[in-house]
Amino acid sequence: MEDNDFEENNEDETNENSQKTSNNLGQSPIRVKLPRGREVIGIIEQRLGGNRMSVLCTDKVTRNCRVPGRLKRSLWLRAGDIVIVEPWEYDNNKGDVLYKYNPSSIQWLKNKGYLKESSNEF
Repeated sequence: MEDNDFEENNEDETNENSQKTSNNLGQSPIRVKLPRGREVIGIIEQRLGGNRMSVLCTDKVTRNCRVPGRLKRSLWLRAGDIVIVEPWEYDNNKGDVLYKYNPSSIQWLKNKGYLKESSNEF
């Protein structure tokens, strides 16, 4: 992976000693993967069976997406999950799901303005 895939969060450097002794629950993630190129952020609306699902993307397009074979066993998805979608080159209404955000990354995206506060507002 290239260094441009992630944006670093350097807000909490003042309390380095307290971070090392305490657990990392409730703290913001250090690196969050952001969409690059044609990739967009989306929310899964509905599972359609197999490895297909309906995803509402931030560009207001509902895409019929699939999980590529290399990620099929490692990427477990449900309705309501926030994901990165790469639209197909020849059909903008279809795409591949490449990445699933965890809850702390979703909160970071909302705080930085990449997502709206309510995920229904795409």
